[in-house]
Amino acid sequence: MSPLSAFWASPAMAATLVILHVALAVIVTVDVLLKKSDVRGALGWIGAVWFAPILGSVIYYLFGINRVSRRALKFSRLREKQAHSAVATDVEAAANIKTLCMVSERVTQSPLTAANNFRILEGGDQAYPEMLAAIRSAKQCVAMSSYIFRNDAAGREFAEALIAASRRGVAVRVLLDSVGVGYIHPEIFYHMQRGGVKAARFLHTWLPWRMPFLNMRNHRKILVADGALAFVGGINVGVENSARLSGSHQIRDIHFRVQGPVVRMVMDAFARDWSFTTGETLDDDFWWPELKPVGEAFARGLRSGPDADLYRLELILGAALSLAQKNVRIITPYFLPDPRLQFAIQQAGLRGVTVEIVLPRDSNQRIMQWAMRGHLRFFRHVRATIITTPPPFDHTKLCTIDGEWSLIGSSNWDARSFRLNFEFDLEVTDRKLTAELDALIDKRIATGTILTADMLAAEPLWMRLRDAAARLLMPYL
Repeated sequence: MSPLSAFWASPAMAATLVILHVALAVIVTVDVLLKKSDVRGALGWIGAVWFAPILGSVIYYLFGINRVSRRALKFSRLREKQAHSAVATDVEAAANIKTLCMVSERVTQSPLTAANNFRILEGGDQAYPEMLAAIRSAKQCVAMSSYIFRNDAAGREFAEALIAASRRGVAVRVLLDSVGVGYIHPEIFYHMQRGGVKAARFLHTWLPWRMPFLNMRNHRKILVADGALAFVGGINVGVENSARLSGSHQIRDIHFRVQGPVVRMVMDAFARDWSFTTGETLDDDFWWPELKPVGEAFARGLRSGPDADLYRLELILGAALSLAQKNVRIITPYFLPDPRLQFAIQQAGLRGVTVEIVLPRDSNQRIMQWAMRGHLRFFRHVRATIITTPPPFDHTKLCTIDGEWSLIGSSNWDARSFRLNFEFDLEVTDRKLTAELDALIDKRIATGTILTADMLAAEPLWMRLRDAAARLLMPYL
């Protein structure tokens, strides 16, 4: 036996490993006790680090630590540019919706703005031409953020428009998620940089001890042209969103064209992410023009993420479910609500509120599909109607309450959107837009099939076990 082999097999090495394990487990236990509010989650981490020597501590380091808690500390200069015009004084809505708006203001510390206009854009075939036209006609500035930005016909079309805008003197800033654009060698990202575009990757690092990308991703989809015209929603940049570019309908999705004072909140969300990523503060006046009233919708921006904005989305959705009096309608591609939101859904149903949840029959992520079906088996006593829609895969994310209030944007109903991703949504109080969204939901329901608890219970045992096992990954799906 070589000296090195003898050392690894020696009692001294065994004692060293035991001491290391105990030291790491104690450090992690202290961190968990002081920082984890969820008791079950805290117990799970403590059990993992003590019963999985060293490995449990490594997993906690990679997945259990919030590394971006300082993110909300650098924006005092931005506040000087955030004097919201057309702030709503009294939203025109039913009493419960007014209460919901009040709750949301307390949660977000942001005012509701009046006089906004929204236009629904279905799929990339409607959204991409308008977004590209906004980039091509921009005179002073363009800000764009996307989770996925593919190096395909759609991505190259956007890249060329952004490069052309930069070359004609427009201030262009592009922020892409490091995972979504491709972590190793994102050619489309480098192509934009070579073309003169100021582009950056969110939370990108090669240092192993600073890799929160394993957990935390910028899922926001934002485009703002000249500080006055915004596009938000769920559509990424890729040919799968456009029949014109791909030759088939591969993904259904919804985006929104937004004008009015709320655009400043959209720009604010981008500016915060850009400042955090690059250190550059977007404080030039052209990023923050005066915004005139252009419509009748009341709206507010909602930032959420694993930083100072943690739990905002859950709090507002919980309040919406609790205050709903007539109906709650949800479309989401991924549905894994935690026990608190599941309880709120159940309470709404028990009060006599009609709850409809529209999901894709076939997910684009197999493990997510299994986990969702495993989770829905626990909805047997929840008074909600689950409708599944046939292909193409539906990536739409919408929620409407009582025909007056809606939530639109990038967030799914899963732990990743609620706790791990950086998301941006808009809450809108407007009967006209909500009616249009409800009509869209009606079309989805008309083509769908009701999924009952009995149907799930009738599936083979092996399938139910598979789904139940996948459901255990809920905190990270």
